[in-house]
Amino acid sequence: LHSVIDSSGLPVNRKLLREDISAKVSSFLSSVLNTCSLRERKISNQKLDLLVCPQSFTSDQIFALPLCFFLYLRENETCYFVGKDGLTSSSLSLPPDFQDNKGFGIGELVWGKIKGFSWWPGIVVTWRATGKRQASHGMRWLQWFGDGKFSEVSADKLDSITAFPKFFSQASYTKLASYRRAIFQALEMASIRAEKTFTPCESDNPDDQVKPMLDWANGGFLPKGEEGLKPTHTAGEQKRHKLSIRNKLQTFERLKTLLTMRAATFHPLFEGGLCQTCKDVYLEMSYMYDDDGYQSYCTVCCGGREVLLCGNANCCRCFCVDCLDILVDPGASNNARYLDPWRCYMCQPLLQYGVLKRRHDWSLKLQEFFANDKGQEFEKPKIYPAVPAEQRRPIRVLSLFDGIATGYLVLRDLGFKVDQYVASEVCEDSISVGVVRHEGKIQYVHDVRDITRKNLLEWGPFDLVIGGSPCNDLSIVNPARKGLYEGTGRLFFEFYRLLSEAKPKEGEDRPFFWMFENVVAMGVNDKRDISRFLECNPVMIDAIEVSAAHRARYFWGNLPGMNRPLCASGMDKLELQDCLEHGRVAKFGKVRTITTRSNSIKQGKDQHFPVLMNGKEDILWCTELERIFGFPVHYTDVSNMGRGARQKLLGRSWSVPVIRHLFAPLKDYFACE
Repeated sequence: LHSVIDSSGLPVNRKLLREDISAKVSSFLSSVLNTCSLRERKISNQKLDLLVCPQSFTSDQIFALPLCFFLYLRENETCYFVGKDGLTSSSLSLPPDFQDNKGFGIGELVWGKIKGFSWWPGIVVTWRATGKRQASHGMRWLQWFGDGKFSEVSADKLDSITAFPKFFSQASYTKLASYRRAIFQALEMASIRAEKTFTPCESDNPDDQVKPMLDWANGGFLPKGEEGLKPTHTAGEQKRHKLSIRNKLQTFERLKTLLTMRAATFHPLFEGGLCQTCKDVYLEMSYMYDDDGYQSYCTVCCGGREVLLCGNANCCRCFCVDCLDILVDPGASNNARYLDPWRCYMCQPLLQYGVLKRRHDWSLKLQEFFANDKGQEFEKPKIYPAVPAEQRRPIRVLSLFDGIATGYLVLRDLGFKVDQYVASEVCEDSISVGVVRHEGKIQYVHDVRDITRKNLLEWGPFDLVIGGSPCNDLSIVNPARKGLYEGTGRLFFEFYRLLSEAKPKEGEDRPFFWMFENVVAMGVNDKRDISRFLECNPVMIDAIEVSAAHRARYFWGNLPGMNRPLCASGMDKLELQDCLEHGRVAKFGKVRTITTRSNSIKQGKDQHFPVLMNGKEDILWCTELERIFGFPVHYTDVSNMGRGARQKLLGRSWSVPVIRHLFAPLKDYFACE
């Protein structure tokens, strides 16, 4: 009863409603949802499940509808059931309120804060809902809106949901689909409790539909205010009660609105569709990977509180237990636990498992899903089908202007098997870092201007070509810049020359990827010329979303999903304080772009140093700079280099979380450990 999708239809955790639906109830539902029909399907000879499908959908596949239609309603500890007598609710037994006199009892809607993350809406839940231990003294278990995950949070880091104007972040709401989803879920639950209704919106724009709810929240949740948002149950209450006809109609009107939506797009891996909200979630989450190299979220729903990892050698996918039990077969997750190794539904034969059916052309659909050619001046790059896990081989890389081997570091962190990594670099300090930190596994070669076609034939073939030519003469920040055709700007054409030579020749059928990086602050004509030669437009990615520093860069290339949203993972250090050594205090949450110049460390118009230590301002230490960029601590501490030299190396480098974001989709093509 604790795994749900709420009435907004957003994929938190899924359980199908399994009740014996009588003819009386079917008639009642049909009369309310006059545009919908009831379908009952058998899954592995289990009890008939209730699914509501708009009549306009004629496909036999349940996935003809968006995934989020696999839902039932639950508000906090109150679950809704469809039974013989209509829609009823039942309150679960609850433990007594906490005894630490800090407030925030079970069921309260709150804002919560944990280290490394901004304030986020959630609901206080009983420890039984988490499947873990009781909360420590002064702590509360929260279930976060948006992803349904649980955290133990200090009561001192909680505030009532009524402090909406104080904690709501318009910037996060604009950028992050996960934050928009969380806000919508919180306000939806608040409106149910307060019995607040909103005038139906004729617009199909989700922002227009949510705006009245935001206005209501910013206005203090009137007329009932905080009193109207309290949990609808009391501790120990066990009796069942029927909902009023009015509440029934309100509930089913929400379902009706949801169920008459058409799928906004296809699911890239399995037969079926995604609504607009689920599409945004999939774009954000599908290529997030944990420290162990596996996906952070379920392959099907990009959610899931508990996931099962595929045991196939080169597969890095996981599936949540709810998707298995709902879409495949009740009890499928338990059966999978006893299989060692368990092969996921992307690795098993192309059959239908329950209602889960892998697309035969999923690898093409996956690239099509991320491809976005709107407003492009050029044809979209060739889409390579993903390579089956058992046919993937180690990757071979040519890195031009390699710097401190960020590309190699990220590939190894992601678990790739690297067959060969050929790096062109002229800076001796950078080469020293690469040699020492990667134990001679990188093959360093001479200046890019001296690399010939014969060299490439000798070293290749290559699967990935990467590079970022010096930006000194391209950056508009430099008043003495010489542009693309003079000085170091001309080195771009060396990248273009070697990229052209490294590409597969006609008749070679193998995946080939490339990426070129440079500064955003360049002249419009230079950007246009680079795009014309590379025959694609760049994507702009700012590391501020995954690190503690701004670092906006242009990336050209044909890597899969380059334009998908950038989303921080649990390993990313998002605040400056998280990057500092013990005993040092950050004066700022984020810092400006760190360059090779020492004064780039100073912040604001008054040029303050960003750190306080023993009551005095201080610069950032080298280890702290390395954490900001995502490198391991002491990564550049070689050859007795001083602080200035180490900052110059870091100032010319790539942001590790950004490159990790760009390289992650390549796991579908090359062998991993």
